[in-house]
Amino acid sequence: MLRFTANLSLLFTELPLSERFQAAKQHGFDAVEIQFPYSLPAEQIRDLLDQQDLQLVLFNVDADTLLQGGEGLAAVPEKRDQFKAAVEQALAYAERLKPSVINVLPGRCLDPQRLGEYQTTLCENLAYAAAVFAELGIKTVFEAVNSYDMPGFIVDTSQKMQDALKQIDHPNLFMQYDIYHMSRMGEDCAGFLHQHLDKIGHIQFADCPGRRQPGTGAVDFDNLFNIIATSDYQGWVGAEYRPTADTAASLAWLKTYAVK
Repeated sequence: MLRFTANLSLLFTELPLSERFQAAKQHGFDAVEIQFPYSLPAEQIRDLLDQQDLQLVLFNVDADTLLQGGEGLAAVPEKRDQFKAAVEQALAYAERLKPSVINVLPGRCLDPQRLGEYQTTLCENLAYAAAVFAELGIKTVFEAVNSYDMPGFIVDTSQKMQDALKQIDHPNLFMQYDIYHMSRMGEDCAGFLHQHLDKIGHIQFADCPGRRQPGTGAVDFDNLFNIIATSDYQGWVGAEYRPTADTAASLAWLKTYAVK
């Protein structure tokens, strides 16, 4: 079974964030995700979800200036306290919004000589977040991001995700698998999904190249979505792409693949 979420940070951006919830519902989504929800109060988001009968599946722990070219929070040794404060912020939102999963972005290391130190810090921080969010029954996930779009990203392959998962060995920590990012890295997404869905807490997708909607690139979504639909995967599949035009015009894939 396939259950899709609309990522409101990339979809329906023709509208203010507060209006994207209604748009997602009107266009066939029963759930949404937001990269960073902190521009709106948690209580306002709760009201918007309730008004549209939507579930908020996922959001991220704050990542400081990662999206503006910085290193983020989760792996920077000097930012341990700031990361813990960000986890507490996410926990406060989670208590009201009840997401299924919370994502931690590993971030960059811009000084290769310090990579080992950053990797150690990342593992410690992921274990901390996994323990905190377990108290609410919320899975903690972390993702690999391709190093073409984001040079210096510490976890840029599925193997690095697996290595970190094995090293941390926490029962509440899972991988977030992004089909676009791993396709961009030239990986065999179908093979990975076949083998490792039991360790994946959330899936996201966009076509590749371009990070646009399905049908604009080379990704075989027929095959990938069939693998997910016929597996024991119980999570959601997040549409996290940049539409080529307005969002509504990009949703032909949803009519093809969604199962009510």
